[in-house]
Amino acid sequence: MNEGDGSARVTLSRGQRVALGVLAGGLALAVLLNAGMAVVTAAVVAASVLYVAGIGIKLFLIFGSGEARVLHVAELPPDEALPQYTVLVPLHREGRVLPALLGHLAALNYPADRLQILLLVEEDDEETAAALPGVLPPACTVVPIPAGGPRTKPKACNVGLGMATGEFCVIYDAEDRPDPDQLRKAVAVFRGSPRWMVCVQAELQYWNPWTNWLTRCFAAEYAVNFSLFLRGLDRYRLPIPLGGTSNHFRADALRDLGGWDPYNVTEDADLGIRIARRGWSVRIMDSVTEEEANSRLGNWLRQRSRWIKGYLQTWLVHMRSPGALRRELGWRGFWSFQFTVGFAALAPLLNPVFWVLTAIYLTAGPRPIEALFCAPALYAGTIAMIAGNLLLVLAHMAGCMERGLHGAVRTMLVVPLYWVLMSAAAFRALVQLMRRSRRHHWELTEHGLVPAPEPAGASAR
Repeated sequence: MNEGDGSARVTLSRGQRVALGVLAGGLALAVLLNAGMAVVTAAVVAASVLYVAGIGIKLFLIFGSGEARVLHVAELPPDEALPQYTVLVPLHREGRVLPALLGHLAALNYPADRLQILLLVEEDDEETAAALPGVLPPACTVVPIPAGGPRTKPKACNVGLGMATGEFCVIYDAEDRPDPDQLRKAVAVFRGSPRWMVCVQAELQYWNPWTNWLTRCFAAEYAVNFSLFLRGLDRYRLPIPLGGTSNHFRADALRDLGGWDPYNVTEDADLGIRIARRGWSVRIMDSVTEEEANSRLGNWLRQRSRWIKGYLQTWLVHMRSPGALRRELGWRGFWSFQFTVGFAALAPLLNPVFWVLTAIYLTAGPRPIEALFCAPALYAGTIAMIAGNLLLVLAHMAGCMERGLHGAVRTMLVVPLYWVLMSAAAFRALVQLMRRSRRHHWELTEHGLVPAPEPAGASAR
């Protein structure tokens, strides 16, 4: 893709740097004019309004997702109706899970002579290379990815896209356990949809929600996101930030978009917005891919920091020209982007501020913080924040019920502790984004931490 205005290679455009400088200058002037407290008060009130609006919109989409027309496939197409299909599997230090991955890829219900599976392996990745069997299935080809920066998943996928021969292509991660019929379902969906529907997102679930408290919360979060929130976006035809795996594309449309941004560490969300800006659409498909939920805190923090850093990159890239973004997405799509991408990255950074202010209010009363709020804003914001967070807890419970994760419903009573971890990851992401050496660094998520059940008995429901 073009690495100019449309890439995260440059963090801030010239216009954004100028705007940031003007803002900093205005704040300095306010301090010199003894108006610093007024600016802080205005910022707190604005953040409160943003916070309430963000939670309100998310809850509206979650609880309004029941009427979403998720794409179902009543009858799978026969072999003679199936086109060439390419599966891209980026791998890096995945020797532990590679045997299981190959088993799940071999289980795909698709003719081998029409299936191209490209294993994208960094050329200096000795661990993965050592785990590769001597003889691969006929559909599998190992593609060496040249070393050198950026060492990212989207860079590997772009190399694979250049070699893809399929009419359609899909991304699977190393730990994925896709529905064996998923490719056939995707073909049926594409064949029955207009050409401007260029991508379908399968639902992601975790097969190990019961490993520990962290995996319960992670599984509930995915349940809310894929079973409720994305379906709400689909229902109202709003831009959908893609998940990182099980995205099925029309290959020609993907090439027309220039593939993935190799410098964006949440390349999937960015691609979903670029699809919407082109006037094309993403739909949600009724098919499941199971993944391994992170069961170790350090591993989870690295992964979540990368996701939030990528959301920040995506917001900055697409906001380089807000006017063009508004024209291409329309007002509804523009504001949806602000809250599904921008606010999603900002909220975990704002949360600690409001938690501290709430704690001060509850322990010392309104006097210590009354200078920051006018009385109506203080009480309205407090009520809205408490009610909004309670409704978010309820939404997580609803997601668990939707997925059949009944045993995790009680865990959601303490899900705010999980949000504390998200804030820690967000500040870590912000620090990395400000450091040139870490800005585009892809922190590897370690897989295979939990023994996987046999495919026949695997289910997250």
